[in-house]
Amino acid sequence: MTLRLHINDHNFEAEFQALLNSERGTDTDVRSVVADIIADVEATGDTALINYTKKFDRFDMTAESMRVNPEAIKAAKEEVAPKTMAALKLASDRISAFHSKQKPNDIDYRDDAGVRLGERWTPISAAGLYVPGGLASYPSSVLMNAIAAKVAGVARLVMAVPSPDGILNPLVLAAADLAGVDEIYTVGGAQAIAALSFGTETIAAVDKIVGPGNAYVAEAKRQVFGRVGIDTIAGPSEILVVADGESNPEWVAADLLSQAEHDSIAQAILITFDDAFAVKVEEALMAQLDGLPRADIARESWQKHGAILVVESADQAAALIDRIAPEHLELSISDPDSLMGVVKHAGAIFLGRHTPEAIGDYVAGTNHVLPTSRAARFAGGLSVYDFMKRTTFVGCDTESLALIGPAAVLLAEEEGLHAHARSVSMRLDDGK
Repeated sequence: MTLRLHINDHNFEAEFQALLNSERGTDTDVRSVVADIIADVEATGDTALINYTKKFDRFDMTAESMRVNPEAIKAAKEEVAPKTMAALKLASDRISAFHSKQKPNDIDYRDDAGVRLGERWTPISAAGLYVPGGLASYPSSVLMNAIAAKVAGVARLVMAVPSPDGILNPLVLAAADLAGVDEIYTVGGAQAIAALSFGTETIAAVDKIVGPGNAYVAEAKRQVFGRVGIDTIAGPSEILVVADGESNPEWVAADLLSQAEHDSIAQAILITFDDAFAVKVEEALMAQLDGLPRADIARESWQKHGAILVVESADQAAALIDRIAPEHLELSISDPDSLMGVVKHAGAIFLGRHTPEAIGDYVAGTNHVLPTSRAARFAGGLSVYDFMKRTTFVGCDTESLALIGPAAVLLAEEEGLHAHARSVSMRLDDGK
């Protein structure tokens, strides 16, 4: 039974809070298993990768065959239909164009005291991209992660992708080549994260790891954070659609299912202003389920985690949106800009009735790697900034140090850090 709440229901707040607090993670405790794998890879390098590949992916990999060679990449590209390659190229070009506009500007100026101040942005040297293998093969995610890194200026981009039974998805390899990935290794799971973090005889370590994965990959990223940077610990997919009575209920139902089909723990929520429209959407959704190849997954997601919230005003809708802080927010209403203007927390916003969330997954140009599990309250989606770091700089001369130095001496002495104070005061004394 789908959860349906009206804003005026006497139990609305309690039911809505329960919806926010509902647990959608896995019950598997993988921490100790992942810790053992990481320790093994750190200690034995390639040997551990070879053993885990045989155990989990069921094929014999060697140190020499671990890296995908150019001939295999070329052959994979030839397997992809020309129309599909053209679609990948369109997506690649649009993603690159949007992310190119994100590149930050350096700052360099002198203030009123004559002190030179500024900051400069530089790319990280090496990044690792994890890509799920097997049934969960997403070339679009390769483009989103890899292009952001390359636009940022990352010189060495390494991709780790498992190949169950020795099989690699040709589309994933084609997307990697199109996006400029420098090295591809047929290693997956927590062991791939460990290899990218610590390095092995074959795989050199990177500085930051990005990309989605299963519970073991997510836990491995959590455990290596600090040794390397990571993008985020991704949770289940989410969509929140706000639709008025003028929207097409069939379209809205399809949009809700577009995320429900990802995973049985994904979440799709509808906010609407009309009880009758809510009924139409749910009827359309149930009818469309029957024709979906992933119907069982989408049905479980909708029945266990889906919800319909009926409100009476845009202000009420905005308040609920900010409390949910969704990964994806669709505004299928007459004036989407007005509601977007007051919403504070959403990973990505899709404006109007002709902008389904799925367009952002592939060809819009914005990044589809977005904060989940209400993380949009404090984080944004993957961007060029995730592959760059900011370094500030300061330059004083005799005159400017004389103006601001005495205050530094005083504050250092108040903190009991007398060597700090002396390092400034000696220069002040010598400058007299």
